[in-house]
Amino acid sequence: MLITTPPRFITCLSICLFGIALIACDKQSTDPATAEELLIKPVISTSKLLNDITRLASDEFEGRAPMSTGETLTLDFIEQRFRELELAPVFDNNYRQAVPLVSITTTPTAQMTITSTSSEAAEPLTLNYSEDIMLWSLRAEQQLSIDASEMVFVGYGVVAPEYNWNDYAGIDVTGKTVIILVNDPGFATNDNQLFEGRAMTYYGRWSYKFEEAARQGASAALIVHDTEPASYPWAVVSNSWSGPQFHLDLGADNSSLLTIEGWLSHEAAAQIMTQSGHSLPDLEGLALTAEFKPLELSMTATSSIEQSITHAESYNIGGKIIGSSHPDEWFIYMAHWDHIGMDNTAAEGVDNIYNGAVDNATGLAGIMALAEVFAAQPQPPLRSAIFLAVTAEESGLLGSAHYSQYPPLQMDQHIAGINIDSMNVYGPTNDLVVVGYGKSQIEDYLRKHADNQLRIVAPEEHPEAGGFYRSDHFNFAKQGVPVLFAGSGSNHREHGTAWMIQKQKNFNANRYHKAADEVLDDWDLSGMQLDLELFFHIGWDLTNNDDWPEWYDGNEFKATRELSRQ
Repeated sequence: MLITTPPRFITCLSICLFGIALIACDKQSTDPATAEELLIKPVISTSKLLNDITRLASDEFEGRAPMSTGETLTLDFIEQRFRELELAPVFDNNYRQAVPLVSITTTPTAQMTITSTSSEAAEPLTLNYSEDIMLWSLRAEQQLSIDASEMVFVGYGVVAPEYNWNDYAGIDVTGKTVIILVNDPGFATNDNQLFEGRAMTYYGRWSYKFEEAARQGASAALIVHDTEPASYPWAVVSNSWSGPQFHLDLGADNSSLLTIEGWLSHEAAAQIMTQSGHSLPDLEGLALTAEFKPLELSMTATSSIEQSITHAESYNIGGKIIGSSHPDEWFIYMAHWDHIGMDNTAAEGVDNIYNGAVDNATGLAGIMALAEVFAAQPQPPLRSAIFLAVTAEESGLLGSAHYSQYPPLQMDQHIAGINIDSMNVYGPTNDLVVVGYGKSQIEDYLRKHADNQLRIVAPEEHPEAGGFYRSDHFNFAKQGVPVLFAGSGSNHREHGTAWMIQKQKNFNANRYHKAADEVLDDWDLSGMQLDLELFFHIGWDLTNNDDWPEWYDGNEFKATRELSRQ
């Protein structure tokens, strides 16, 4: 899971396909079945899953960091399995797709000076790195600066035609510095008729806000941090955006990027507004309606940042089962192969390897198991099934971003997909949670197979945290491709709700993105086994019919899909 965001619930799917009785490890149901059912009955071994996870999460793999010995071992392991299954390479004649990366580290002495243009008597504000502001640039340049850049408050920084909303209406922000509120208006108002209410939309995601500011021609963009709508405290911002940051290496093609991006602490933003003669709470209120107009603040921003740059290369890797009738229509299973690697600053004798057993050796083992099931069928599906392991998810969803920008097949030929990020190791539950619930028709396929087991499909508990925008499927969604991201809930079949909640809380508190995320003796992979059976059936359906799942009406990605399919 992406390291630059706070922990979210463990994605543990738990769906049984052939009866609500729990299937024991390495045993198959003995219930009568038709010939058609037998043809597509997936055979998934929990012992093989455990062996794969144990291997991928071993100390030998050094935490699977990009551009490390762990990457080499991981890619070799996956490619060998794809070759054994006789999967065709996804990238022409190659299983691997090079992903050019750049590591950028901003010098932590960076500052920003805010100066009033309406009052010569007002003292300039100096905003200090980490304490008041976080600054960086996606431009792979050693020195970048803005000088007396005029500042504009643009509300939530949203341009959303489907909501009749444009926070940049009537103003040219070329060369200026824009200040933007975090999340979107629906969260602040709790109005289900405004955007999606408390559930974060794409427009609430910080990455969208920087991208839109760049499209509007701004030189710099600063997002105002607020703990509740951001879903994490300022400490997460200052920790996550400091130190080396991986990005896609765009080479000289960086003119479309902002010169400087950053976060403002809520206190620093309030100081700026007060000195400009305004009140931050008042402006936050004005920004909640579509009638909001951007406000020039009579303030300027000056800043210079220094960065160290390192260029490198990592890899996505993928294999495919070629469809017999429509080989150029692809259903995709994806999982990120990378994790955090090793902490070389740890004290002697302290475990410094972030093994990433749940996150995401489970997902990797899962897509390899699904590939094996597809390969074992007597006849290939009518459409192609793709099994893709992407790099640098923990560094900002970079491998999936590169794939979506440079796909081996046009993105409009991708039918739909399933993203597997951290699977269930506790056994099955009776409830199923969809991250980004109510977004696309692929959920109909989920319900179809979940209903066979009387499973309850429900929204995630905290949609305001924007979990849908924090794993690799998001980059496919931006290209219009519906991808399912779902996880089991808290009602464990055998042990009940309180027991399962405690397991999840314990993982989040003690293992998530820590060296303690290792294979444990008390794991129960029968739930993971059932999850994968469900995923197989969804993919088998869609690779053997002519459906093209669409986004539900009102979704922010629907227009992109419709335009691409014309």
